[in-house]
Amino acid sequence: MNKEQLFQQIREKKSFLCVGLDTDIQKIPRFLLDTTDAIFAFNKEIVDATHDLAVAYKPNLAFYESLGVNGWNSLEKTVNYIRYNYPDLFIIADAKRGDIGNTSSLYARAFFDSMDFDAVTVAPYMGEDSVKPFLTYVDRWVILLALTSNKGADDFQYMSEDGERLFERVLKYSSEWGDEENMMYVVGATRAETLSDIRKIVPDHFLLVPGVGAQGGSLAEVARYGMNKQCGLLVNSSRQIIYASSGEDFAAKARSAAQEVQTEMAGLLDQYL
Repeated sequence: MNKEQLFQQIREKKSFLCVGLDTDIQKIPRFLLDTTDAIFAFNKEIVDATHDLAVAYKPNLAFYESLGVNGWNSLEKTVNYIRYNYPDLFIIADAKRGDIGNTSSLYARAFFDSMDFDAVTVAPYMGEDSVKPFLTYVDRWVILLALTSNKGADDFQYMSEDGERLFERVLKYSSEWGDEENMMYVVGATRAETLSDIRKIVPDHFLLVPGVGAQGGSLAEVARYGMNKQCGLLVNSSRQIIYASSGEDFAAKARSAAQEVQTEMAGLLDQYL
């Protein structure tokens, strides 16, 4: 999916919601454990209930890898189900990969050829040659970690040298590796005012923004500081939506939670675009 197609989905749905499929076998409704593939059964119901309210889904691979081969099978079935039934949705592998070039080439092959994701999250620490292999795929995306929403972000990301913070240097260097047609950035919502500094460096790139909802980030503040003329935002919500209920009504409750977010997003799009 290219940038214009993604923006078209945002316009049509009046939404820039990304639903995080952080599907934990220990948290899903217990009655699903009687099915042959509880993880896939849960994901299928969540996607069916929210597909018209979201423009993207983001499976966090740790939740699937922790289950071994069965988890990978559930992940593959989830991606295939979305591709077949809702082909206009953007699918992100939240994998946080990044290694020497030949290894990154195999990661890229795994996520883009074998698994058919649109995008993969990548850690920038090893530099350009660890990221470039992902950028060789047409209409596929690297989502580079720039400024995360966790407490440990303070350990390194705000380090300053000559007035330039580390996350700002990451943005400046990496923006030369790709462009706004194949690279996005992970930017946490918990310090939304920093988005204005980020937009000075990458005004036209899409930003994947976690931290809204259960982590306390403000959607209104994210839009205020981070939205550009093509929206430029994918705001992720995971627990707030997918675990809105642990009962048999979990899918209906997930839809209600997603609807609440989408309604606010529609108002923000009208306000800023």
